[in-house]
Amino acid sequence: MKLEYIKKNNDNYTYLRQVLKEQFALSSRLILKLKKAQKILVNNEFTYLDRILNENDKISIIIDFKEDNSNILPTKKDLNILYEDEYLLVVDKPAGMPVHPSMEHYEDSLCNIVKYYFDVNNIHKKIRPVNRLDRNTSGIVIFAKNEYIQECLISQMSNNKFKKEYIAICAGNFNKKHECIDAPISRKPNSIIERCISKNGDKAITIYHVVEQYKNFAKLKIELLTGRTHQIRVHMAYIGHPIIGDDLYGTKSDLISRQALHAYHISFIHPITKNEISINSQIPEDMQKLLLFMQ
Repeated sequence: MKLEYIKKNNDNYTYLRQVLKEQFALSSRLILKLKKAQKILVNNEFTYLDRILNENDKISIIIDFKEDNSNILPTKKDLNILYEDEYLLVVDKPAGMPVHPSMEHYEDSLCNIVKYYFDVNNIHKKIRPVNRLDRNTSGIVIFAKNEYIQECLISQMSNNKFKKEYIAICAGNFNKKHECIDAPISRKPNSIIERCISKNGDKAITIYHVVEQYKNFAKLKIELLTGRTHQIRVHMAYIGHPIIGDDLYGTKSDLISRQALHAYHISFIHPITKNEISINSQIPEDMQKLLLFMQ
């Protein structure tokens, strides 16, 4: 992968470092790594970062590192791939599968399966999930195939240019068909898992729209403007409408064996092509059955 820029007479870049920081939005850490590897070139020659640029100088950044991903064990299992190119892999995660390996899920996480897929396809890159989902939340997870792509997408998330939407089935009858929940979230005291609303917590904003109101249940479309752990689950319980089947912030359900929450849509600007990428995932079977039961 190569990033290129031609110095223009009327741009505001005097030094090479400015192009790296402002034109390509490279982090200081990645700039240092590229410099050490002599991957930053001007007119096809390695140079120093504070070089003064002349009109029509060609700046090239080569991001072609082979990376060791042997810290994750490969697990052979089918991936439901929603989108893939040289830079990104977007997959549909089933409920019950964690994104990251852990002591209890050392070989059966989504990252283990992506590792096997990378090995089979000779993709010598670290496993970089850009977004996270709870183990029992289904839906879209995006993997970056290099750290520049990861940095670009994380930056879009920070600037609300990366859109994340969910479908949730929640308890109760909603008086408001649309609401923006702005309530800070922190870790619950004496718990390593549970979160709670706290004035000292991190800013958390959730927007919901009621798609369909049933008797004592509702189908919601939910958009996240921030990405706190358990954010949707905490916010819906906070307003008195916990997600059906959420036994941590609500109650268990005989109708579904996990929280009825699915990450069904993402959209973002592709870091290389600059085109808008929009990806959808179908509502999984267990949530479809729950909706049919409520009708």
